Amino acid sequence: MKSESGVRLPVIDFSKQELKPGSPDWDLAKVQVRQALEEYGCFEALFDKVLEVREAVFGAMEELFDLPLPSKQLCISDKPFRGYHDATAKLLRESMMIDEAHIAGNIDQGLTNILWPQGNISFSKTIVAFTQLAAGLEKTVRRMVLESFGVEKYTDELNDATNYTLRAIKYGRPPTGSQPTVGADAHTDKGMLTVLYQNGLLFKPFDYEEYLQYYSVRAARGDFTTDHKAYCNV
Repeated sequence: MKSESGVRLPVIDFSKQELKPGSPDWDLAKVQVRQALEEYGCFEALFDKVLEVREAVFGAMEELFDLPLPSKQLCISDKPFRGYHDATAKLLRESMMIDEAHIAGNIDQGLTNILWPQGNISFSKTIVAFTQLAAGLEKTVRRMVLESFGVEKYTDELNDATNYTLRAIKYGRPPTGSQPTVGADAHTDKGMLTVLYQNGLLFKPFDYEEYLQYYSVRAARGDFTTDHKAYCNV
């Protein structure tokens, strides 16, 4: 996979059944993850289990965004960026976002039962399957990063503080036609883990919801930059 700059990103395989902590495959992938993050800040992950649900996920996204606007507008939240957001002149996309999306009951209560009062079991199962797989992959990568720096003792603490959000997006004017996309975001409610490869590992606690409030104020002024370091004073 090439980035916008034409640089080919590293490809790391997470599909191997033997990929367990302490195994040779795990140790190899752990080294590859750290090297990729140090050099590129990202990488392409091969994960066959996600590919198995891909078609079902995109079908569910089409079903979601094809709903009438009044139905989608029923998804609301008092938290920044959650709920339904319609396309605007600046952001040519529709989006919908809920918290703790890897938990089946949250998909039902925060999305499915609101949009389909009669129920939609197929939609719920598809979205939960995707978000649980994505959350599991994120936990694997996080543990590898922590292990590579010798601070794996923080793994459980960070996992417990992580909120996996589901953000479904439909772009209005992409270059090759309208295509719904879906992603699972993960953030920690109690802190941000920042890897500074020149200066070691830095952990700066902060409240993520407070950061979203901070960012939403800036976004309302047209400033969409996300400078975590400035916010945390690191």
